Amino acid sequence: MELPPSSEIKGFLPDTEGWALYQLAQQGALHGPLLEIGSYCGRSTLWLAQAAHDAGTVVFAIDHHRGSEEHQVGEFFHDPELTDQSGRFDSLPTFRANLAEADVEHAVIPMICDAASLAPFWHQPLGLLFIDGGHSLDAALADYRAWVGHIAPGGILAIHDVFPDPTLGGQAPYTIWQMAADSGLFEPILTEGSLRGLRRLA
Repeated sequence: MELPPSSEIKGFLPDTEGWALYQLAQQGALHGPLLEIGSYCGRSTLWLAQAAHDAGTVVFAIDHHRGSEEHQVGEFFHDPELTDQSGRFDSLPTFRANLAEADVEHAVIPMICDAASLAPFWHQPLGLLFIDGGHSLDAALADYRAWVGHIAPGGILAIHDVFPDPTLGGQAPYTIWQMAADSGLFEPILTEGSLRGLRRLA
């Protein structure tokens, strides 16, 4: 498989982690559709879309596209190119353009909303849940608690930006990874950079 054209797309997922996410998605797609929380400009979405295409399923890509705390004006990860005419953060036009350029629109269903607000209305078991949304503790816990129960037995939970060493990154993704690993519901199966993968037990 050729690399998805992700290297020039804005985002924070190195290609080594992208390959690992693709491999997790291949496994998860055997059990149901894929869902990601936090699409940003679509870098991770392209890897998931390739796996979904290969398996004949889809990716539900959830993001309000107004950015996390760190993307807002004056914050460390703010990108002035990702703003609308009013000056508000808006990654949706770039996200949609990247899906079209990569020709994966058929495999991706964008859902423009807050992930935790959607979860109570969700009824489809998931083959893979990829959590890469807001990195505050409140946001990460909300995403984890709202969605982890929707993973099908044998399905995959993937979490990005897991840094055991607090000097290397925020601790919220590490916290929810620990919760999953200690829950008795999952077994850890992959570590690649800051990406962690766990399989839900039957």
